[in-house]
Amino acid sequence: MAKRKPVLVDGQELSAGVFIVDKPVGCTSFAVVKKIRWLLGIKKVGHAGTLDPFASGVLVVCAGRPATRHIDSFMMGKKTYQARLQLGVETETLDTEGVVTDRRPVPELHQEKIVEVLQEFAGPQMQVPPAYSAAKHKGKPLYHYARQGIMITKEAKPIEIYSLDVKGYDAANAQLDITVSCSRGTYIRVLAADIGNRFGCGAHLVGLRRSRSGCFSVDEAISGEHLLTEDEPLESLLAGMISVEQALGKC
Repeated sequence: MAKRKPVLVDGQELSAGVFIVDKPVGCTSFAVVKKIRWLLGIKKVGHAGTLDPFASGVLVVCAGRPATRHIDSFMMGKKTYQARLQLGVETETLDTEGVVTDRRPVPELHQEKIVEVLQEFAGPQMQVPPAYSAAKHKGKPLYHYARQGIMITKEAKPIEIYSLDVKGYDAANAQLDITVSCSRGTYIRVLAADIGNRFGCGAHLVGLRRSRSGCFSVDEAISGEHLLTEDEPLESLLAGMISVEQALGKC
């Protein structure tokens, strides 16, 4: 991409801003960061909490040092996800991107039983990061080792599941839809696999959407699809910009 001219806002060069992006399925969080970095001509751009390529929803992007130094603060707070679990099938990565490792019959499940099992996972607990994740080991993400067949097991970390609600169960396809409210650092893929094991049939995540991250909601987000596919989405990007002061005030 060609180098961009500095972006002017009210006659002054833009130095920082916070952008709430609705990341579409199929792209990486870094792809969104890269596009915003190029559009704004600002080198220092980062995101507050990554989303896997198969996931969509709220991605908080901070541009400029005055914004990026608050990334850790923006990552705090509850996260809310809509998740779809495929029961009876386990994969290497615990999601759709991995090879199938096991198939098991799914028992007959009724609403009462599903609710009962989900409630077992509510509350403070310890969770081990999955082998295919961005958690670091000796400075490199775990997926770097996993792709070479080296499975690194990290220590379990404290998380909290504030609530789990059943949104629907498709018995014909053995797919369970749930809404999860949880703390920072929670891996929904691991939760999905644990729920599947509790049902006795295994499971993996086939859909994930983050509708809220801390004080930021998808309802206020900029379309990531528009951002990545339109030739010149700068106007839309700037229209959705939040100043650092406004973002800090929200949180």
